[in-house]
Amino acid sequence: MATFFLLVVVLVPLASFATCSTAIGENANNTLPFTRSSFPPGFIFGAGSAAYQSEGAANVDGRGPSIWDTYVKAYPEKISDHSTGDEADDFYHLYKEDIKLMKEIGLDSFRFSISWSRILPKGKLSGGVNQLGVKFYNDLIDNLIANGIKPFATLLHFDPPQALEDEYGGLLSQNIVNDYLDYANLCFNTFGDRVKLWATVNEPNIFSMNGYSKGELAPGRCSSYVGNCTAGNSATEPYLVVHHLLLCHASAVKLYNQKYKGSQKGEIGITIAFHWFVPKINTRPNRLAAARARDFFSGWIANPVTYGEYPYSMRKAVGDRLPKFTAEESEMLKGSFDFMTVNYYTAFYVVTAPPKTTNISYDADKRGSMSMEKNGVPIGTPTAFFWLHIYPKGLLNVLQYVKSKYKNPIIHITENGMGDNGTLPLKEACKDDLRITYLRDHLSYISKAIKSGVNVKSYYVWSFLDDFEWNAGYEIRFGIIYVDYQDKFKRYLKSSAYWLKTFLQQ
Repeated sequence: MATFFLLVVVLVPLASFATCSTAIGENANNTLPFTRSSFPPGFIFGAGSAAYQSEGAANVDGRGPSIWDTYVKAYPEKISDHSTGDEADDFYHLYKEDIKLMKEIGLDSFRFSISWSRILPKGKLSGGVNQLGVKFYNDLIDNLIANGIKPFATLLHFDPPQALEDEYGGLLSQNIVNDYLDYANLCFNTFGDRVKLWATVNEPNIFSMNGYSKGELAPGRCSSYVGNCTAGNSATEPYLVVHHLLLCHASAVKLYNQKYKGSQKGEIGITIAFHWFVPKINTRPNRLAAARARDFFSGWIANPVTYGEYPYSMRKAVGDRLPKFTAEESEMLKGSFDFMTVNYYTAFYVVTAPPKTTNISYDADKRGSMSMEKNGVPIGTPTAFFWLHIYPKGLLNVLQYVKSKYKNPIIHITENGMGDNGTLPLKEACKDDLRITYLRDHLSYISKAIKSGVNVKSYYVWSFLDDFEWNAGYEIRFGIIYVDYQDKFKRYLKSSAYWLKTFLQQ
């Protein structure tokens, strides 16, 4: 994501990488109340990344621009350190060395996203396929598999091609569905013989609310009364964008099931961001407010892919501004996943709020007369990232909620992590004991969720490397591996990486 991890015995780093200090590995708290063996056989442990956040090589080997390439240059003031992802972690050139680190830590799987504009620079098949971009992903996938690491590919992670934005407004137009389907077909046909886990879209809810309601992420659209945007409509565009993303998702799943699943034997799902919302005061109005917040945040996506329709509370509150699915679209959406992927970081208290008479927006709809006051009050331990407070029990609550609300699906947890202050000196940044605590406590609650009957199959730390964290730039570090952006992107294993290695060995 949007939008944060571990220790032990002294480990010998690979020759091409540096170490923070062996003392970090020696001194970090390595008390493991439970280990990998506490999880069911076959449970997958991995780490994640996203193309624009990690690859770099923005203008290399025929890649076309995405909306993020445009956004960071058009609105540098909206990126906290005025940075870009032009170089990011240079994963494009260093992926082989990074895969060695994945193997060193003992990861089972690596989640990455494919840059649509790297393989289709014009966004369309008619604009030509960039074979150098295809080669990069083929080589990445082959190297992962050669090292015993299962690839998990996301087709769209916040970065649709700028060419489609220029042509017809990108995700504001239903034209995006056919172009996305062509792109998905190319990916399934090219990589699906080896990729067995697919996510269609990453966090449509976060992408839409921040990119089209608040204007804080690309493409930076919002109403003038909401934020500093040159164009947009916060009352309609977020709903339209999610609607089109859901149709992209359902169309791709239908294609995969009809054309590829039988021979490739893969699985496909969609990635949804979940916060946990807790009534600030345990009264009926506040409980209703929390339920409404869940509907507007994650139910916005989870309800349509499970039941074929938006939550009732959204339909009632938003009215005609909320697009409607045709009977055929609703049927295509219903049950359109082999698994549901959950991204969880934090939780919020919710209180009732008086009716709003101000201008209409997605956020105003979400608040209404029974929803979050302002944006809610964070629960738990503060971190360097202002919105992210540590509340591990919220993950257990989310998992049990998904089980009961959405027909007990198979769940992959594809993002969970903690952000550190990106300006900390190397040694201090590498001794990330709080991240170890974060990981340990969240894994403990996942174990409890599994024992309670939740069908969780994997856990992916966010993130593998420190990276470009969207509008936070490089001022926040989520990685279990430190990246020195001033010294040829040199990698350093943090205490959290050592902790995770030990956890996975036991």
